[in-house]
Amino acid sequence: MRIAVYCGSSSGKSSVYVEKAIELGKMIARSGYGLVYGGSTQGLMGKVADAALAEGGEVIGVMPEHLVNKEKLHKGLTELYIVESMHARKKKMSDLSDAFVAIPGGCGTLDEYFEAFTWAQIGLHAKPVILYNVNGFYDGLVQHFEKMMEEGFLRASQHELFLVATSLEELFEMLEMSNGNLVNKDV
Repeated sequence: MRIAVYCGSSSGKSSVYVEKAIELGKMIARSGYGLVYGGSTQGLMGKVADAALAEGGEVIGVMPEHLVNKEKLHKGLTELYIVESMHARKKKMSDLSDAFVAIPGGCGTLDEYFEAFTWAQIGLHAKPVILYNVNGFYDGLVQHFEKMMEEGFLRASQHELFLVATSLEELFEMLEMSNGNLVNKDV
C-alpha cells in the first residue's frame, strides 16, 4: 500500500508541523507503506520524505516540469517522476496511491486534497482521503464542511467520506480499517 501525502513546500511557523511531518514519514515506512509525495526537498515535503527514507521506506516523488528549477528536486528517492503539469502530477499521484493524507500546507495542498476528495465524492475512486489536523490547522475547514452539510451542499453519504484525524494513532487506525479495501479500489 502507498500513501500520498499532500503538504507544504514550506515548514510553517510552528515547529509542531515539522515534528508531525517527520513522525508521519517514519510511521509510514515503519508500517510497511510506501510514500508518494511532491518530489521536493523543501519544507514539510522534504521532512516527510527524508523521515521515510531514513526508516528504509519506499518514497516516490512526482514533480511537474515547471517546478524542477523552482523547488529543490529530491535526488535520493526510490523513484522520481517528472510530469508535464500540475494536473498530470495529481493524476500520477492518484494512480500510484491507495490513500491520501493532507497535512498542513498552503493552496497547493488544499488543491490536491480537494481534487482527491472530489474524485471520491463523484465515484472516480474509493480510496480514503484524510485530513491530518495537526495543531488545529484545519479546524476552520472542518467547520466549513459542517456548514456545507447544514446548507445541503454535502449529502450524508458524501459526508461519510470526510475523514479527519487529530493524532497519528487515529490516522493510522483509519488507514488500517481501510487497508483491506484499498488495493486496486478504483471505481
